[in-house]
Amino acid sequence: MLLWSLIATRSQEIAMSRKSRLVIVANRLPVKRVKRKGKLVWETSPGGLVTAMTPILNDTGGSWVGWSGAAGKAPPAFTHENMRVHPVPISAEQLEKFYGGFSNTTLWPLYHDSVRTPQFHRRWWWPYVDVNRRFAEAVADEVSPGDMVWVHDYQLQLVPGMLRELRPDVRIGFFLHIPFPPEELFAQLPWRREILAGMLGADVVGFQTPSSARNFASAAKLYTEAKGPERGMDFRGRKVRVQAFPISIDVKHMEQVGMSAPVTDLATQLRTDLASSRTGDRRVLLGVDRLDYTKGIDIRLRAFEELLTRGSLTADDCVLVQVAVPSRESVDDYAELRAYVERLSGRINGQFGRPGRAAVHYLYRSLPFEELAAYYRMADVMVVTPLRDGMNLVAKEYVAANEGDTGTLVLSEFAGAAHELGSGALLVNPHDVDGLAATMEMALTLDDRERQRRMGLLRQAVRKNTVFGWAESFLEALAS
Repeated sequence: MLLWSLIATRSQEIAMSRKSRLVIVANRLPVKRVKRKGKLVWETSPGGLVTAMTPILNDTGGSWVGWSGAAGKAPPAFTHENMRVHPVPISAEQLEKFYGGFSNTTLWPLYHDSVRTPQFHRRWWWPYVDVNRRFAEAVADEVSPGDMVWVHDYQLQLVPGMLRELRPDVRIGFFLHIPFPPEELFAQLPWRREILAGMLGADVVGFQTPSSARNFASAAKLYTEAKGPERGMDFRGRKVRVQAFPISIDVKHMEQVGMSAPVTDLATQLRTDLASSRTGDRRVLLGVDRLDYTKGIDIRLRAFEELLTRGSLTADDCVLVQVAVPSRESVDDYAELRAYVERLSGRINGQFGRPGRAAVHYLYRSLPFEELAAYYRMADVMVVTPLRDGMNLVAKEYVAANEGDTGTLVLSEFAGAAHELGSGALLVNPHDVDGLAATMEMALTLDDRERQRRMGLLRQAVRKNTVFGWAESFLEALAS
């Protein structure tokens, strides 16, 4: 509670010093409509951004501009827990082209190292422009002179520039939650200049890692008239600050949930169900990911298969639990990935499992938060191996949820979290099946002293940077 109070107080000081409010702009609103006792009501949604921003907006009477989650006409603006909520309407056709098309079939693969070939279609670009303009106009109607506006993520990269034209009397920040690609990849985008100019409409442009900030600055100087160093780029007569602000989690809350009695009891039961074998207690490896081709789930399964094939460890010694959260199920790439992952899981179990003892437990579902914490608690090894990721908060949640200095983290070199957690994690190239198999084996066979040393380093790193510290550091930069 003290940390929340300090964050809210500091944010209030910033707002009062500028006589301003904070307006958050994101693709989705921080609330969702649910039925309670036969009535539709608005409830706060889960998520790291909502967790960080909601107490600040509630305390200062700020606003949130975003899409309600339903296609068509948007409900009128309303107040939710002292926060003004301003829904933006998006039609079904715009959703298909702006979101499913340009955002997730052009930008998403391009920004994730072109793990899948991005598609460039003009029929998607213009709806992207139209929706971004709709957001910018909604914000322009919402703000007052001197307010601070914080725009989030790849769906809304044009909003800062559009808003700058409409309301040059406000401070504008932009934060990209996914990686920004190297200039040789970004160069493929036919609308690269427009995207860069849109982002440069902000006073502060934030990224998860220093490498993404450098990639953006390099592309901006190559394809626009921007000049100068990252911390003070000159663009159209203004200074634009480009900087890394690594996002994090609510560490204290995650620790409390992880140590709670219900979670402890469930973790013990899961351990009993999963880890018992005829030769003794099995070691449990855990993966938790959206079922997305950037997460490397298929390569992870192949690496585990290779580990068992080598024979130094068997399915009596270890078991892999893979939680795959459904994602974009109507998209062909995702449907194909699901089918392949399920075939892989079946193949591994067919070769290495036996009745009553599976080598892989594959769960295709979302888990309630406390149940997820219990899985973190019972796992000996957390395997976080995305092919490319802006941050990956699962790695940080695993560290915070575990009691004591137990557990080992296997972490992709290409996750943003590797910049903070690299000293304690076992880093791995997620494209390397043999290397990943060897790293899994190392994680499973670490001695107690080395495992405790590494987890101690991970705990220090996670506690050093919380989601509230992330929000405060960005807002301080925006206010300065």
